[in-house]
Amino acid sequence: MSYIIVKESPPLKGSVRVSGSKNAVLPIIAATLLAEGTSVINGVPNLKDVQVMSELLCHLGARVSMEGEKLIIDATNIEKLEAPYNLVNKMRASFLVMGPLLSRYRKAKISMPGGCAIGSRPIDLHLKGFRALGAEIVNHEHTYNEQGYVEASVNGDLVGEKIYLDFPSVGATENIMMAAVFAKGVTVIENAAEEPEIVDLANYLNNMGAKVRGAGTNTIRITGVETLKPVEYTVIPDRIEAGTYMVAAALTRGDVVIENVIPDHVKPAIAKLTEIGCHIEEYDSAIRVVGPEVIESTTIKTMPHPGFPTDLQSLFMALLCLCDGKSTVTETVFENRFMNAPELMRMGANIEINGKTATIKGVSCLIGAEVVATDLRAGAALIIGGLVAKGETKVRNIYHIDRGYVDIVGKLSNLGAKVYRVEEE
Repeated sequence: MSYIIVKESPPLKGSVRVSGSKNAVLPIIAATLLAEGTSVINGVPNLKDVQVMSELLCHLGARVSMEGEKLIIDATNIEKLEAPYNLVNKMRASFLVMGPLLSRYRKAKISMPGGCAIGSRPIDLHLKGFRALGAEIVNHEHTYNEQGYVEASVNGDLVGEKIYLDFPSVGATENIMMAAVFAKGVTVIENAAEEPEIVDLANYLNNMGAKVRGAGTNTIRITGVETLKPVEYTVIPDRIEAGTYMVAAALTRGDVVIENVIPDHVKPAIAKLTEIGCHIEEYDSAIRVVGPEVIESTTIKTMPHPGFPTDLQSLFMALLCLCDGKSTVTETVFENRFMNAPELMRMGANIEINGKTATIKGVSCLIGAEVVATDLRAGAALIIGGLVAKGETKVRNIYHIDRGYVDIVGKLSNLGAKVYRVEEE
């Protein structure tokens, strides 16, 4: 298995370009299933998750090719309406094909999804929305001989309805939006997720000819249309990748310009980095972060957007390991987001977990150790922590990291980091 070696590094300096958003492009790839013809998506990050979603569309019958950061998808001849376990189990975002398939073909069969083990992320809100639109849902439980799967079908047309989400789930909001674009009448999603990725999907759908209003607020209205057309579209930059390099600059007391970023999308990170002593400069599509001499303590509580994003929590935990005093991090979104804490403690961090809250007492230094990336963001946090740890840090299970970061080793190296990747058979 491959691993990453990180050695204590000097303050990071220079500029780094953020890739396209993983969490925005995956639902947009699924949405290409809604139109006959060839769709072109620009700014696509070359990631494992993108490769898995592309494989899934190829399995369904689409023709998919990638040229640099351009993904070309011809969804004219979809031959299968079933997403198999061997693909869906690799990434739970694969479940997002159910909404488009149900909308366009009135039928879909999807295996139960997989992905990072960061906590319970049930699909019940997705299915609740499909049922409200008139679909019949049948759950087939896992047996000794067969993996569990879900079948959805509708006789006639889907019909617009008011749908209230018990939790503002990003995936459920996206899946229901895509299922509703051809539904008769008006669909209203209440308590909808408000993330920038939701807005990006809505913009893509509207470019195709859909009528989606209110994305970015907690109420989204979708007026059904007859057909959609394929279009060319550029995805937004990855706000979590941007936040990752912002934290790296702060922790190493560096001076880094993060390019291809929308500052409004990383407001919570800017606010917290300012609190801990960073100097931040915002530009139209870039942010400069100058790390502090002393990292001040702070309090963080993850919340659905526009609150502090759970995807940045692991990274800020690594940053606060060297704070002056005591910080607290409360996780309200995923119950297993603290799996990185024991790995940071291997490196000398002083972290105490009590339910949903982690108390972090700053230490004078971290010590290099062999650690395991328990999930995507935890893996990035361990790399960033390794930049300031004495000695050498070896990060294993880096396939998680490959799911969400384009060449994180190369980008950090260009900023002066002592980090490299070792490929093993």
